[in-house]
Amino acid sequence: MELNNTIPEWQLETIFGDTVPMLKQFKGKPLLILFFSLGCPGCKGRALPYANRVVYENGERINVIGIHTRFEGPEYKIEDFKKAKDDYYIRFPFYKDADLAETFHLYKAGGTPHWILLDAGGNLKFSIFGSDPNNALLRLDLKIQELLNE
Repeated sequence: MELNNTIPEWQLETIFGDTVPMLKQFKGKPLLILFFSLGCPGCKGRALPYANRVVYENGERINVIGIHTRFEGPEYKIEDFKKAKDDYYIRFPFYKDADLAETFHLYKAGGTPHWILLDAGGNLKFSIFGSDPNNALLRLDLKIQELLNE
């Protein structure tokens, strides 16, 4: 995946029975994609709260979607996802990656959490692994603000 180019369509599965959206449905405003895992301490401790903050602070100016990927670790049940949604106050839609980690590999994610940021036209603007507030999240925040202020 190259900067300023569109990315391939994701391969996602529903968790809660809702329809899985197509990537093109998010064109028109920036899209922040979070790859996460319920077995990832950095995801639960920093990435999910950060993504919630993006939703809260930016309202309708940006879309946020989560992709639960399982390139390692146990399989989770719907009860686990419901509990996580409540425990971590997840305020954005999230889905399961097809075949455990198909989209994760397609988008060349480096682990969890991994962030993909697209502009309003669906072009890749930023891709970064991690949840360190003084590195990955700080840099991601800057890129989001740049897109929102264009």
